Amino acid sequence: MAADVVTAEPSVPAPAAADPAARRSTAATVRLVLRYAVLVASAVVILFPVYVTVLNSFLPTDLLVSRPSLFPRSVVFNGYREAWSLGHLQRYLFNSFVQAGLITVGEIVTSVLSGFAFAYLRFPLKRTLFVVFLATLMVPFEVTIITNVATISDLGWTNSYQGLVVPFLATALGTFLLRQAFLGVPRDLGDAASLDGFGHLRFMTRVAVPLIRPAIAALAVFAFLLSWNQYLWPLLITDQDRYRTVQIGLKQLASQNLDKLNMVFAGTVIAAIPIFILLVAFQKQLVRGLTAGAVKG
Repeated sequence: MAADVVTAEPSVPAPAAADPAARRSTAATVRLVLRYAVLVASAVVILFPVYVTVLNSFLPTDLLVSRPSLFPRSVVFNGYREAWSLGHLQRYLFNSFVQAGLITVGEIVTSVLSGFAFAYLRFPLKRTLFVVFLATLMVPFEVTIITNVATISDLGWTNSYQGLVVPFLATALGTFLLRQAFLGVPRDLGDAASLDGFGHLRFMTRVAVPLIRPAIAALAVFAFLLSWNQYLWPLLITDQDRYRTVQIGLKQLASQNLDKLNMVFAGTVIAAIPIFILLVAFQKQLVRGLTAGAVKG
């Protein structure tokens, strides 16, 4: 009897299981690519109007109206010269710098003092007064503007720098931001400073303020931006070019030079340059100030 011959089938190796580390690496790469894609798309959407504004400031008006293009072959620079000379932007920029600079300094000083008082000092009705401070944030500026204009007029401060500056030297927002920053300063430092003979003012200037510099820098940027972009208030209390600010100057430039659109765009770019420089110079302090206290550790 012939022996049965058993033929063994060749074994097929099972597919190797995917490496978990490789899967995690691939997923992380996909997330990173998607994140950068979203950031690039957001940057394009945000920067496109800026690019168009700068581009239009270099185009001749006839070309700008008849054949607008995102990639022109010829540019001109006379728009900037005319905006600077005919638009009197040098005077308007000077007034805006004076207004924004004084408001920023005054707001920082008053916010530091009031924020430190609400954070560290003990006095009657402390919580009630702080709630009243915060309640003023819910009152729109337009509600009080008639009273403020009448007050400035009664004081004889129309067409003056004090009229532009004084109503904005103290804000509830600045007090709130710096109070929260001061609360992040360890109490042990205050106790140690008291043992060394430091009073409240000396502790504030020597210890607490240096520790909250990012928050102060963020407040300074916000205060400067808000005061630089003011339009309604300077328009109401000034009627002389000697005291009017750059936002009013841009409005006059646009209304009086409808046939020179490139000059209007050039004036807009000139007015935006100080803001761009400020944001680039203080971007790190601004981010630190906004994220202060977000991470505990």
